[in-house]
Amino acid sequence: MKIIGTGSALPEKVVYNDMLTGFLDTSDSWITTRTGIQTRHLLSKETLSELAITSASAAIQSSGLQPSDIDYLICSNVANSYVTPSLSSIILSPLGCCCPCTDLNGACAGFLYALDIADAFISTHRAKNILIVAAEEPSRFCNWHERETSVLFGDGAGAVVVTEGNGFVDFRVTADTHTDVLYYKRSLETTPYDRVEEKTMPLVMQGREVFKLAVRACIKDVDTILEKNNLTGDDIDMYLLHQANLRIIDSIREHLGQPKEKFPTNLQKYGNTSSASILILIDELSREGLIPDQSTLLLSAFGGGFVTGAAITKWSKIEYNS
Repeated sequence: MKIIGTGSALPEKVVYNDMLTGFLDTSDSWITTRTGIQTRHLLSKETLSELAITSASAAIQSSGLQPSDIDYLICSNVANSYVTPSLSSIILSPLGCCCPCTDLNGACAGFLYALDIADAFISTHRAKNILIVAAEEPSRFCNWHERETSVLFGDGAGAVVVTEGNGFVDFRVTADTHTDVLYYKRSLETTPYDRVEEKTMPLVMQGREVFKLAVRACIKDVDTILEKNNLTGDDIDMYLLHQANLRIIDSIREHLGQPKEKFPTNLQKYGNTSSASILILIDELSREGLIPDQSTLLLSAFGGGFVTGAAITKWSKIEYNS
């Protein structure tokens, strides 16, 4: 398959590091040095579904297709206000689509998981045109009195349309059980048979352990998918990695011995937008004409679970209407 359309959407509210010092024991220097993040966009007036619809509409428009041409909608989302219906069901009709839809929770690697699933549908001729949307509001998971997590995240949505083609070279997705290092727990209703009072817990993250797991897992993914396809790091024109932490990206880059120019970032502006991060990056780079036609791209992401994903694709330039 290949990507033929991209879109993204961000909340209007921009929060600078210095704005957090009024209620957090932190500073711009503390955040920037440890993460590379300078600002983030946070939901205030908008809803997550509105961001999802905006990004998806832009992706469909740039693909040259009509909403009625979409055969399947896959939405990557960790959590939102609704447990049911799914976010994909909520945005389907407003988009003008009439097709099967489903949500998946692959944490921050959700986009890579969605791509892998989409490729399976297309290669078996179950669908021709698939819309993938990642919409995340991780700012709603955090305890905003704890600087270790709250300063890291931003909200946003991104989307791509994929169709039949020869763009993608290979995929790799992995999973292992490391729930103790990164989790967010929501309470359920009690029943007459289970009186245990559960409490919603804000996001818990063991920063050092997540860092080590992320670097180790992403390096293994990248090395494995390159070796499997008889490629070296030099054969990749651009590495589009999950935008979680600049130090993680630098560690992977140093392992590969590749120049910074091959590792574009936007986490400085948006923070960690979970599974939407690579999509937002792709849309920005593509619309600015910064991905040369026929470039070889390597995508890689990691997330709670612990799950990871990687893909290699040959990029075809997309024409956007002004």
